[in-house]
Amino acid sequence: MDPDAPRVHIYFGEGEGKTIAAFGLALRMAGHGNRVVVIQFMKGRKEVGEYRASQRLAPNIEVYQFGRRDFVDLEHPAKEDVDLAARGLEFAKERLRDAPDMMVLDELGLAAWAGLVSTKDVLDLLSRASPRTVIVITGRRIPKEIIDIGDLVTEMREIRHPMRSGAGPREGLEY
Repeated sequence: MDPDAPRVHIYFGEGEGKTIAAFGLALRMAGHGNRVVVIQFMKGRKEVGEYRASQRLAPNIEVYQFGRRDFVDLEHPAKEDVDLAARGLEFAKERLRDAPDMMVLDELGLAAWAGLVSTKDVLDLLSRASPRTVIVITGRRIPKEIIDIGDLVTEMREIRHPMRSGAGPREGLEY
């Protein structure tokens, strides 16, 4: 591992828990007094628990969303989704100048996989990070070029999920 490069953690796969793992790590960092910036791509729902909790954990954890309330059609993304992802990427570049202790780029991997942002632009963003900044990238699917630079790469795989048997989402548990 290059000591002059930021540490990159990647959580990907079809199983649940990628965002929660990233927020758990953010909580751990904040517990030690570190500054964490979370940028959520393709998400625009402020009633979810992790967004609400971040309001209580400010200023150590800041959360910014660059997405609509609706799900993104990954095969045919709307221009608005592409524009929001581009704005999120530019915002991430700006915030990296402040050298936060951690930056979570939630769903950026999927945004790159779906073509909302280019893999090249994501790699360029990562090259701008301070060596002291931990970068966390999540996404169900992530381009191989991004996975290849990860220092910690974890694939989430679903074995069983209560929603598959007809149980609906539960507030505080699934959102």
